[in-house]
Amino acid sequence: MRALALLLALLTATATQAQTTKLRTLDTDYSAASWKAVGRIEFGGGRAFCSGTLIARDLVLTAAHCLYKPDTDQLWPTDTIRFRAGFRNGEAAATRRASDASAHERFDAIGPLTAENASYDVALIRLAEPVSTFDVPPFYVHEGAVPSGPVSVVSYGRGRENAQSRQKQCQLLDRADDAMLFDCDVTFGSSGAPVFTHKNGRGQIVSVISGMVHIKGEKRALGMVLPERITEVKRQLRMQVAPPVAQVRRITVGGGTRSGTGAKFVKP
Repeated sequence: MRALALLLALLTATATQAQTTKLRTLDTDYSAASWKAVGRIEFGGGRAFCSGTLIARDLVLTAAHCLYKPDTDQLWPTDTIRFRAGFRNGEAAATRRASDASAHERFDAIGPLTAENASYDVALIRLAEPVSTFDVPPFYVHEGAVPSGPVSVVSYGRGRENAQSRQKQCQLLDRADDAMLFDCDVTFGSSGAPVFTHKNGRGQIVSVISGMVHIKGEKRALGMVLPERITEVKRQLRMQVAPPVAQVRRITVGGGTRSGTGAKFVKP
């Protein structure tokens, strides 16, 4: 795997010919109806949040770094994790506590934002009670090769944490091994947000937002290829006896050692 510095060296960072659209708040029942499976994950009684997506009745997909407390090497206690599907203006289509959670075992929660680390920034949260698929249909993860063409992102974020926002069209700019670079509009809190392809009708998830980088003054989003990673984390959930433990000192979100390469999007 190549480090992020090498990934950036390979990129032209030029805009593609396809049209990238603006971010739009899903502030009506009609606009939000199709995206109820995308929700806000709250940690520590609301002290931090990320975005996440229901991919089965009792399984939420998000970014691995979301499971760790900011500026520490400690995981959030599982019983403080709450998923609020389709959360909008104080109400949710479904609210569930977590019964278990697992970050990919090869993700380094306190390491630098490299292409390799981002490629493992995947986690699953198992819910204490399943969500009705009639009320909240989960999204499928795209299998096979990543399709060409535009993608979309549905997320929460700092300054827009009370409703989902959707970017109807943004672009996959480049890929190095299992890391992918997008021009999608993301910010703090957008970590774990699903990146969709719409090639086959209803959106399918092709990636999860891991972090952001700046290239020639332009903000870019970093994600990963998913299917194999999700299979590996599902295996961990089945076998999990103890939570993953970070091995070295955590690097502060937005600290000087990360300011040139981006930040992880956990809200302090």
